[in-house]
Amino acid sequence: MVLNANKSVCMVFPPRDRSKVVSSSFPPLCVGNDLLHFVPCFKYLGHMIMSNNFDDANIQREITNMFVRTNTLIRKFSKRSAVVKTVLFKTYCVCLYDASLWKHYNLGTLDKLRSCYNRCIKLLFGFKRRDSLTRPNILMNAGLPSFDTILHNAAASFMQVCNSCTNHIVVHLRNF
Repeated sequence: MVLNANKSVCMVFPPRDRSKVVSSSFPPLCVGNDLLHFVPCFKYLGHMIMSNNFDDANIQREITNMFVRTNTLIRKFSKRSAVVKTVLFKTYCVCLYDASLWKHYNLGTLDKLRSCYNRCIKLLFGFKRRDSLTRPNILMNAGLPSFDTILHNAAASFMQVCNSCTNHIVVHLRNF
């Protein structure tokens, strides 16, 4: 097996029960002649893995990405029709592919993402800041799902894939 030490790190996941902590420091881990560093978080396939098992960093990353992508769409496509903006927004801004993995997070962080989603829609489609997207039919007329629908669909899609998988590890995790 070949290991690239420049792309490899070590992470310690402490137990939830503090009385079960064995040690707060660990000796250096060497692979061949290379020393692997201990880190509190790292990005794997676009998903931030945290040693505390919280997903707040992922949610915060999604907030930043959504604002950046929406601002890009506004800059390049502000004069386009609502239909074109809807397709672009669904394609580039509503891609919360790792949302189905979020399990432990602060509700305030998720509320910030919900506010970000609503704010980006208002900015792209020219609604006023005080306009409410919960007014009847605004999201439906725009052809956009609500934020809660996005989260629900992500979780349902993930569970459907897990339930149809015949991989023994996934079956074990599903029954866990």
